[in-house]
Amino acid sequence: MSTFIQGIGRRGLICVMGAAMLAALAMPASAAPKKAPAKAKAPAPAAKAEQPAEQPAGQPLQIELSQQLPPQHAKALQELVERFNAQETTSQVTLVESNWQAAKPPHMMILGRADEEAFLQGKPRYKPLFALMKEAGVALQAVKLPAMVTRKPVNANGQLLALPVGLNTPVLYFNRAAFKRAGLNTDTPPVATWSELQNTLGKLSTACPITIAEPGRVVIENVSAWDNVPLITGKQPAFNGLFHVKYVSLMASWKRANLLKFFKGRAEADERFAKGECAVFIGPSDSWATFRQQNGLDVGVTRLPYLEDAPGAPQNTLASSSASLWIAAGKKAAENKAIAKFVSFWLKPENQITWQRDTGYLPLNKAGIFASESALLGDSLENIRVAIGQLTNKPVTPYSSVQPMIERESSRRILDEELAEVWANNKSAKAALDSAIARISANK
Repeated sequence: MSTFIQGIGRRGLICVMGAAMLAALAMPASAAPKKAPAKAKAPAPAAKAEQPAEQPAGQPLQIELSQQLPPQHAKALQELVERFNAQETTSQVTLVESNWQAAKPPHMMILGRADEEAFLQGKPRYKPLFALMKEAGVALQAVKLPAMVTRKPVNANGQLLALPVGLNTPVLYFNRAAFKRAGLNTDTPPVATWSELQNTLGKLSTACPITIAEPGRVVIENVSAWDNVPLITGKQPAFNGLFHVKYVSLMASWKRANLLKFFKGRAEADERFAKGECAVFIGPSDSWATFRQQNGLDVGVTRLPYLEDAPGAPQNTLASSSASLWIAAGKKAAENKAIAKFVSFWLKPENQITWQRDTGYLPLNKAGIFASESALLGDSLENIRVAIGQLTNKPVTPYSSVQPMIERESSRRILDEELAEVWANNKSAKAALDSAIARISANK
């Protein structure tokens, strides 16, 4: 990758390197990661031999799609489906309420993290996306899968099992009005490092200076990658050393000083910031689309802070998917061909641009990356520019790459539970991190 980017300027680096990185997420990769994600080690065979689909003469083939997206994103999906149906005569996609647990599951399922983990347990229930597209004769460009992006929907050969349609990475949002009232610069907000952010929070006159959504993902996974500090040593978690204890202790001190507030989940944290109750919010980059639609909310977005005493920081953050599109096994050949048409339609340049703008999710191909760099779209994709800037800030290292053991939803739940004990003053940072490591190791 370093040879590929030689001679490219900073802007070109973000655009070209980011394009190569995220194009891989919609296409089979040419290079194979060493390990397959848990519970998804092999492609799923079809439940039975595929036969030509039966349908009434002259009627379009009906393809069912279920989804687990937040309301804002579900609306964007509905509009995408309507555009597809308007230009397609041989097949139609219908959004349905049934899910993967139904006796006859829908053809396509957009699963959230928790359901995805359950879906991948036991007998394979899906048809690998790369196989479906190949059988349908839909060619997709092969690009090396980057190490800072989720490994969940990928097999041992680096081929996509599902389409990660909900890609995001943590960024920092700030309420411009709150910053202006405090006399703070909103063009270059003083939040680049955690020390600088702490000084800024002390100047904000609000009951909730900052909130953090998904603290395990931010405080452990992404802070480690951004500061290039190891999460794993060999095959064992190793986030209970001086660096992580110091950082978690800093967050705990903010909590005791009423600078930092935690809420029950991401949805509530999003809501508190959107209502103007919190001045700063650290959370997924796709929250931008929701915040931008709030009347009277003037929101800015910038990079995740880094610890200034971490050598080489900042490095790069990690991209994971809060939702992926899975294809049910055992469907008929004509149905799978229609599904491939829909996936191909989703990846068209104009649809990628609309999907990014309406959902805030990261692009799935080069067209989306180039669009995010275009001045013609103004600041509607500013979150994408910030996110890609973080993901491609420096070449990825073994320390700043995705760690499948930590990326599992069960591991993130453990991290959040143990960190909650720190926020409640029930455990020290060291005791909570020791406990998290023991539980994650036992859960392998």
